[in-house]
Amino acid sequence: MDGNNRWAKQRGLSGVAGHEAGVERIRDILHAAKARGIEVVTLFAFSSENWKRPEFEVRGLMALFSSYLKKEAKKLRDDGVRLRVVGNRNQFSDRLKRLIDDAESLTASGKFTLVLCVDYGGRWDIVTATQKIASEVQMGRLRPSDVTEDTVAKFLQTEGLPDPDLCVRTAGEQRISNFLLWQMAYTEFYFANCYWPDFDTAALNVAVDEYYSRQRRFGLRDAVEDDATSLGEKIGV
Repeated sequence: MDGNNRWAKQRGLSGVAGHEAGVERIRDILHAAKARGIEVVTLFAFSSENWKRPEFEVRGLMALFSSYLKKEAKKLRDDGVRLRVVGNRNQFSDRLKRLIDDAESLTASGKFTLVLCVDYGGRWDIVTATQKIASEVQMGRLRPSDVTEDTVAKFLQTEGLPDPDLCVRTAGEQRISNFLLWQMAYTEFYFANCYWPDFDTAALNVAVDEYYSRQRRFGLRDAVEDDATSLGEKIGV
């Protein structure tokens, strides 16, 4: 969700005001996603690297996250949205940890899933999963030969969730930035030039339509290529 600070700067507002506008955008995107039949939306809300930002901005982001949990948890539940927060919670205050636990419990029965990645990094996720697998091997509960891609996925933060079909990156940024590195092996990417606070329902629909216009082969050849190959073999090409 890139561009909150730049969006605010263009309007002569503080960076925190930009993040507040970004949070407000979440509600619209959830409604739009549900209308398109999407079942899981994952938002990269705060990366492991974001702790390096100015202290006042980090405090503002944590306060905004706490406020979101308090204000939105009941609305998410009433809208049938299950909240799941993934990431390293070790640096969060006890109060924030309780708010996360309460919001996840309150919304547990929802059929639509909102995943918030907070203090999350793709490399951290893979390293943590690897450590857990190594511990299982050391304890004799797993053999090295038992470790498969499914095993790794089981120990990732997103265990039980489908891999993303589409990754949308706003503000014209065109890099992964340590986000869901394992999970996005076959994800389609869409880059939007607008800042996140301006990424509305219409913009989401454009991204989704673009996704549906693509062919996803997962390393395989499509039917047209197969037909062409068969024809070439028949005529000796």
